[in-house]
Amino acid sequence: MASLFLSNRRNPPVVAGLLAKAMSQSLSMLNVKSHSRASPLPQVLSSKCLNVGQCPPLSAIPESTTPMNAPRTPRPARKKPESATPANAAQPREKASLHPRNRHQGRYDFPALIKTTPELAKFVIINPYGKESIDFASPDAVRVFNRALLKSFYGIAHWDIPADYLCPPVPGRADYVHFLADLLASVNEGEIPRGAPVKVLDIGMGANCVYPLIGYSDYRWHFLGSEIDPTAVAAAKAIVQSNGLNKAIQLRQQSNPKHILLGLLEPGERFDLTMCNPPFHASMDEATKGSERKWRALGRADPKRKLPVLNFGGQSAELWCEGGEARFVTQLIAESAHFQHKVLWFSTLVSKASNLPAIEIALKKAGVLESQVVEMSQGQKKSRFVAWTFQTKSEQQVWRERWARKS
Repeated sequence: MASLFLSNRRNPPVVAGLLAKAMSQSLSMLNVKSHSRASPLPQVLSSKCLNVGQCPPLSAIPESTTPMNAPRTPRPARKKPESATPANAAQPREKASLHPRNRHQGRYDFPALIKTTPELAKFVIINPYGKESIDFASPDAVRVFNRALLKSFYGIAHWDIPADYLCPPVPGRADYVHFLADLLASVNEGEIPRGAPVKVLDIGMGANCVYPLIGYSDYRWHFLGSEIDPTAVAAAKAIVQSNGLNKAIQLRQQSNPKHILLGLLEPGERFDLTMCNPPFHASMDEATKGSERKWRALGRADPKRKLPVLNFGGQSAELWCEGGEARFVTQLIAESAHFQHKVLWFSTLVSKASNLPAIEIALKKAGVLESQVVEMSQGQKKSRFVAWTFQTKSEQQVWRERWARKS
């Protein structure tokens, strides 16, 4: 550049042009070598001033507030959008726990249970964690355990069922009752209706009669239990009579095993709730395999030992039906449409979550106005029930007046 200046010192315009071109090239090279994230050059050094005599002195050039090689301030992490809550979905509880009103919170007091039911003592074991428990793989142990729970917590002095009949765990069954009480409270200004005015239909009550016993003990509701098995009806009747509950719990046999509600209810009967523990399996073979899986899970597999139908017992009508749970529940929904104004809330347990889509389709087909899926948790076990009604909000408000009229 110096040589160019000397050779053209007698031609100032040419010198000025060459100087401007040289400075522009130098600045371009400086920008290329600079960090790609550096701040742009100040506007003072625009192309308009790249003529000799027009560029300002260095003191007039403002300093960049950001060093050319300084890293860019990191952007804050993007927050994931919160997922929308599905309509009518029950809000999950923080921990897998029983309903707050369930009497069976915490660990069992086995000494207290044995005091009321001495025969329980021979079934108590020490589990691998050093805690008292029972062998839940033994139907006899579970039956006596349930007897102790019903006597200690619900005042049921006499309770027994025939061998090989379903003996469900009491705490989980109590949860279903308490959540149904919340359902009634939701249409009664938050207050749970109690006493004889509340009528509940227990579909497929079984020999154990557990739901009516809990519902009457905790809320004094009155029950009608339906059943297709005459042996189960006789066993439940013995429980009701021996505990003096004839006025609170009535029993009725469904004469047509192909029907659930049809042909069962009498003219003029109305029910605030229906509840049901439907057959789970689609065949006896499926039920047997399910039993074997549970048996192995409990660490009690023994090829020489005769396995019970299920680890909690169970007769064929209690355990399986053609088409399994999905078909039974969809049939129940279809039949419920014939009793839209005889029942406020229908409900049923649903063991398999995979059956919910088919159930939702059946509810829409039946013309249900409102439905809910209520999730429940008992320790490691997850369960749920579906409830539905054909009544409008205004009709529900009229319905609840029957609870106030009666004493």
